[in-house]
Amino acid sequence: MRIGIIQASSQAEKNELIFNTVKKYAPEDAEVINFGCTLYEQEKYSYIDVSVLVGLLLSSGAVDFIVTGCSSGQGMMLACNSMPGVICGYAPTPKDAYLFAQINNGNAISLPLGEDYTWASVENFDKTIKALFSEPFGQGYPRSEAERKLKDTEMLKKIRSNSQIQFKDFFNLLDTSIIEKINKKNDVIKYVNEYGKSLI
Repeated sequence: MRIGIIQASSQAEKNELIFNTVKKYAPEDAEVINFGCTLYEQEKYSYIDVSVLVGLLLSSGAVDFIVTGCSSGQGMMLACNSMPGVICGYAPTPKDAYLFAQINNGNAISLPLGEDYTWASVENFDKTIKALFSEPFGQGYPRSEAERKLKDTEMLKKIRSNSQIQFKDFFNLLDTSIIEKINKKNDVIKYVNEYGKSLI
């Protein structure tokens, strides 16, 4: 399993926290790759820009799962869910993270990263990532309803797939300013070219 880390530039100071926490709780056989955005990058990426990068990383098959976020986490979740092939959950709490992994079995999670990060918030963040990776994804919950829940999840994925165009076609419809910005994110482009299939 390859897990990508990438969040909006507005929350660049949280990048190291996200990366270290995911590495702490990710499955032992997982590879965790940090795509930023960091404080040292000159180019600034909004949640819209990052959602396209998330779509590129997942649709190309370069990574299997993405941990992302923005100030509220809501905008990133909505933007990511607009990308072909992305099913992104919103996880402000450990319970939300656990239920998303077990019931919805998506491929991205968005976190609120700008909401009063006091000691308690960092502790909540840690517990949220721990809950996300506490068990293998897609087992259903509650277990007594697992079969029905998993059927619903597969039906949702099929409906979404049938209602969306391919990422390559989608990318070509984007405004040229977004495309130019995406192409400047060299670490993502290089990784996709090395580990994924060409989409742009």
